[in-house]
Amino acid sequence: MSMKIGFAGLGKMGSGMARNLIRAGHEVAVYNRTPDKAEALAKDGARVAKSAADVAHGAEAVFTMLLDDKTESEVTFGDDGLAAGLSEGAFHISCSTISVAFARTLQEEHGKRGQGYISAAVFGRPQAAESKKLVVVTGGEKAAVERFNPLFDAIGRRTFFAGTEPWNANAVKLCGNFMIASVLETFSEAFTTLRSAKLDHRLFLEIMNELFQSPVYQTYGAVIANRQFDPAGFALKLGLKDIRLVLELAKEMGSPMPLAELVRNNFTDAMEHGQSDLDWSSIELVAARRAGIS
Repeated sequence: MSMKIGFAGLGKMGSGMARNLIRAGHEVAVYNRTPDKAEALAKDGARVAKSAADVAHGAEAVFTMLLDDKTESEVTFGDDGLAAGLSEGAFHISCSTISVAFARTLQEEHGKRGQGYISAAVFGRPQAAESKKLVVVTGGEKAAVERFNPLFDAIGRRTFFAGTEPWNANAVKLCGNFMIASVLETFSEAFTTLRSAKLDHRLFLEIMNELFQSPVYQTYGAVIANRQFDPAGFALKLGLKDIRLVLELAKEMGSPMPLAELVRNNFTDAMEHGQSDLDWSSIELVAARRAGIS
């Protein structure tokens, strides 16, 4: 059944997600603070909204796919923001990678307005967003999440339910990104050691792919082996933001994460060497510099 929905945040991930919602037959309004990205989707049948409040006008649900807590707050609660345009009983579905604390704030503030809130975190790079191969992790009141499952099916290959509190999905997302960042770190160290030993790191990648048979290993292993860091699928500065957020979560839960601290320090090193806008897999350059490999 077709739904009337909005979508705010049309970056590398959001544009593909919004396009797949249109392809699934939903009536989609789109908004981006850089208007040309919204205009591009008009050719696919989207209505281009004038503001975040406008994108929410008459919608059953509005998706957001934004950079961080600050951007999500500005688009949602700023002048002419999403919350101002969202009807009572309608839902904000945030796919943004935000802090657990801010997810709780969104739930509380929307609740005061009689609006619903769901976290729907996604795993996957821009190519996965475009080809409807994202993994979606939802959190929120179960009946509400189930109501919007057709929307999640339209943007991803599989949907998981993390728990009845929206922040549950954000916690899973942050821990998942920590796991991916740890893979980047281990590949970086292993490749650097093998290159220092004058051994074939690409052969090592082939062996690891046979051993683990993981898309994450295959995709990021190839990116690091070939140093394809620009253009970024996911910028290193955003990876650092996520590692900091998972450490905030760990502190709240009283759960030490020493590996996350190491990864944070190496991401910080990369930032100091001008890698902020490179792909987060460029963390490999930190290990290479320390080993004296150009």
